[in-house]
Amino acid sequence: MQLTRHTDYALRTLIQVALMPEGERLSVAAITETYDLSRSHVMKIVQKLGQQGYLRNIRGKGGGIELGRKPEEINIGEVVRAMESTLQVIDCDSPYCRLQPACKLKHVLADALHAFMAVLDGYTLKDLLENRDELIPLLAL
Repeated sequence: MQLTRHTDYALRTLIQVALMPEGERLSVAAITETYDLSRSHVMKIVQKLGQQGYLRNIRGKGGGIELGRKPEEINIGEVVRAMESTLQVIDCDSPYCRLQPACKLKHVLADALHAFMAVLDGYTLKDLLENRDELIPLLAL
C-alpha cells in the first residue's frame, strides 16, 4: 500500500502544526517552504484537514493554522481514510482482469490493507511527536 502524496503531506502538515510553540500558528507559506510544494497544493490539504476538524484555519492579522483537536485525539488511520480518495490496492475492473471470478489475490490484498489500516489505527498524532526534540530543529521551528 502506498499513500498518495496528498495524504503524505497532510500527515507532515499535522506534525509540523503540532510542533509549533504553544500560542503560535503556522502559515501556509511556511509549509510550502518546508516541503517545497505549491501554495495551491498546500491550500487544498489545509482546507480538507480543516473540513475534517483536524486543523483550524484562522484568517486575518495573527491568523494561521493550528490544531483543531488535541494530538491524542487525532488518529492516524482516520486521517489516512479522510485524505485518500480510495483505499483500493488494485483495480480488477480497469482493465478487466479475466482471473477476477476465481481470483484469491484480491482477498489477500484486502486482508493486507485491513492489517495496514489496523496498525495505523493504533497510533495518534501524539505518538508521532514523541521525539519532538529531534523534529523541531529539522523543521527550523
